Amino acid sequence: MDREAAVDRVEALLDTVIDEEMPVPVREVWAYGDVALGLDPVDRLDVYLTKDVLLRGDDADRADEFEREYGVAGVGKTVRASWADAHPEHVRANDSGHVAPERCLGAHLVGDDEPIHLEVCNAGFEDNVTQRLEGALATETYEHVLDPRGVCVYADGRRGTDAMAKLRAGELVFPTLAEALEMLGADEADAELAADAVDARRDRATGATVRGDVV
Repeated sequence: MDREAAVDRVEALLDTVIDEEMPVPVREVWAYGDVALGLDPVDRLDVYLTKDVLLRGDDADRADEFEREYGVAGVGKTVRASWADAHPEHVRANDSGHVAPERCLGAHLVGDDEPIHLEVCNAGFEDNVTQRLEGALATETYEHVLDPRGVCVYADGRRGTDAMAKLRAGELVFPTLAEALEMLGADEADAELAADAVDARRDRATGATVRGDVV
């Protein structure tokens, strides 16, 4: 998508997060990767959501009801029952049949054919960037690295108006991905390998994709 459309899409996603009930509370929204770098066009729009975990559940006693009706376990415990009531078409499960908050968020926020990647985690963006880099370096799974070049456009109920203005104007300045990873502690060779792996992963991706982490 062209750059203006990509930034408009970030704004629209923010509107949805702010104005509509989400399956789980969303604490932060970050835009990262191509759109943060000011590229035009934007091959894929990368968005990071920090979610809160429903520790007690909002309506746990309805879990059996939802499982009977939709064949999905955990509604009311892991995602809001009120959200599932309003959006049954967006309820998604993981491979074990348990409701998956990240997939529910993806279904609600992004169309299947949109070139958008959602990262969803209970940890903040910067903390998860560090965790993912350390894990990738330790196991040489470089494709799991999270691009650290991002901007926070929503936090704790407040829209980042100044950040959005800078994003729209393309005023944010970042190093190359390899340089950014070196600044976070990777050596030069590992940083180059990781940057290449991330680029290759992005090139292979089509349509909407979602990844969920719990840290």
